[in-house]
Amino acid sequence: QVQLVEPGGGSVQAGGSLGLSCTASVDSLSEKLMAWFRQAPGKEREGVAAMYFGAGVTYYSDSVKGRFTISRGDTKNTVILQMNSLKPEDTAMYFCAATTWPPRRRWYSASDYNYWGQGTQVTVSS
Repeated sequence: QVQLVEPGGGSVQAGGSLGLSCTASVDSLSEKLMAWFRQAPGKEREGVAAMYFGAGVTYYSDSVKGRFTISRGDTKNTVILQMNSLKPEDTAMYFCAATTWPPRRRWYSASDYNYWGQGTQVTVSS
């Protein structure tokens, strides 16, 4: 069982930046595909970014490409999502998720992930 903890989140004006972190209850994420999803009220959960730690491969949705960066944190069990040039449409609950590499279907398929954090709210005002 892997537990994911996501401190961070918050409110920011459009054009601003926020960083989210996710720490897993394992020593290493080298065999994991780590992802960030988001869900706005009334909308489906959307894959935002993912990283296969074993090879350092990253994936991004078109809606955040060039603005968000997923990376390793300072420890082997932490993943960071740096969000720049935030827009009001980025407002959502953000979730950290983990599964064993490779995913059964696609990195952005929520059903492929076995472990989820509790979520953290990100609000971007215009």
